[in-house]
Amino acid sequence: MLAAKTFNQQDRFAHLRELLRSAKHTVKIRKGTFLFQEGMAAAELYLILSGKVQISKICADGKEMCFRICGPGEIVGELTLFTAEPRYLLTAKVIEDGEVAAIKKDDLEQQLLTNPSLTYEYMQWVSTHARRTQTKFRDLIMHGKKGALYSTLIRMCNSYGVKLDNGSILIDLTLKNQDLANFCGTTRESVNRMLNTLKQQGVLSIKRGKITIHDLDYLKQEIQCENCPVDICCIE
Repeated sequence: MLAAKTFNQQDRFAHLRELLRSAKHTVKIRKGTFLFQEGMAAAELYLILSGKVQISKICADGKEMCFRICGPGEIVGELTLFTAEPRYLLTAKVIEDGEVAAIKKDDLEQQLLTNPSLTYEYMQWVSTHARRTQTKFRDLIMHGKKGALYSTLIRMCNSYGVKLDNGSILIDLTLKNQDLANFCGTTRESVNRMLNTLKQQGVLSIKRGKITIHDLDYLKQEIQCENCPVDICCIE
């Protein structure tokens, strides 16, 4: 795998993850169901133990804007802490069967109020996610739809990339063009055109729903990549 960041992040946020992992109950999740949906009353946070969950927002016109694909070790539902009458701001859709550990929001808040080291760790974790979100919007605003697609592909390489013997990078995640469009805030047709252009240029290829990047440097140059740390430039 390209990104060894998973282990580093688990070290940085080990106490927070261990607290969530020790939650009193776990929940089995099934592909196509929702862990929670935007607007629902929020009472719990979740640590993904296995499987994958997509975090997104449904816009007023029915379009879906995807923000993250979260796998084992990732925390979801965090935006509800320390708010009155909390409701989930985003939707968490299960895209791969698995299991999550659930902890009551009130219990975690109490732990954060009484444990300074845990609070510091949580603040670091929130800050990391804020930086990820800022860089995604930066690419979308500064470089348009093409920049959004290119930066999404780069982030997916960092999160799910497998280095092949010929130097190419296989994104080990099955994706439909609509999935990519949701990450880019554009239409499937626009993504189709951009992907076809990249295929003609030899930058990437697609087989059985999985994308292989042959020229990662090209994508980076096109969006004037700033080579952010891998824990920031990722899709989680």
